Amino acid sequence: MRRLVHAALIFLALGPLPGADLRYPGEDLTQAAAARPLVLAPETGGMMRFVRGWHLVSPHSRFGGFSALARTGPDNFLLVGDNGYATRLSLDSRGAVSAVRIAALPTVDGRPARKSMADTEAMFVDSANGKVRLALERTNQIWRLDAGLSKIESRRKLPEPRWPKNSGPEAMARLADGRTVVFSENADDDPRGREALIYTGDPAAPGPEPVRFFYDSDGRGLVSDAAALPDGRILLVHRRLGFDPVFTTIIAIVDPVDIAKDAVVRARTVGRISRPLAENYEGAAVSVEGGRIFLWLVADNNFNVWQRSLLLQFELVDLPPKRVPDSKKAAR
Repeated sequence: MRRLVHAALIFLALGPLPGADLRYPGEDLTQAAAARPLVLAPETGGMMRFVRGWHLVSPHSRFGGFSALARTGPDNFLLVGDNGYATRLSLDSRGAVSAVRIAALPTVDGRPARKSMADTEAMFVDSANGKVRLALERTNQIWRLDAGLSKIESRRKLPEPRWPKNSGPEAMARLADGRTVVFSENADDDPRGREALIYTGDPAAPGPEPVRFFYDSDGRGLVSDAAALPDGRILLVHRRLGFDPVFTTIIAIVDPVDIAKDAVVRARTVGRISRPLAENYEGAAVSVEGGRIFLWLVADNNFNVWQRSLLLQFELVDLPPKRVPDSKKAAR
């Protein structure tokens, strides 16, 4: 019964409802977007302080469904949807949008992008060369794309056993020491937690097998994205489904010193997104500006009329101190 209720909630939250727009009801490829400032701010305090937010809109038929986010420079963002399309845009402090570019991601066989071929759920951009790593559900692969997102340079399947088609790689982050961590959305419903992997090399290229571990979300819901903090820890975004509100977003921090083969890793909650901004947040990025740490979140509207593509900025303050690593526990 519990599984049936969970499945019904997923359908209601992530699938088009009667009367809602289906994906791509029309064909409009206008290269334009706007950011409507959010007037109502949530109640915040503690370790997450709301700074500002926008409702992103565009006439472009493929704009939306954002499941991955990167801040590629001051005012510059890269957003990738689970429909296989990427959006680049600049957004200044006044909320003015410019330099909009919406285009399909490259595909393996060159055919037009569609969800079954390029269901991107996570991303990070290499700060050294601008190359992009994408984590894809359904195909259970990690791709490396050139900085211009014009070609697939390398791709690699996740190790067996295969993660479920619709619950595979959902969150990915490059750590400060060069390792890459990948969290499944709901792979292997093991009593210890959900499966995750950590790579010592490029996860999109041939190399050593990753170390498998488990993440216990402790009731926070399923992981929807991850981002590396400047101190080396991992920030995790959780999505928990319900009825009122439909989406509860909880932010927590994991210390990679706890990661080891078959280890169970747990997190510490640092905040949550409350009304009126409760949405389906699936993309996260962290930036450091003037010594301050900022968290950026983007919501996946699933191309439903009742959901919004929100982009939010929070300041992270008074985070709990990082523990001294135990070299025997760290996976290398």
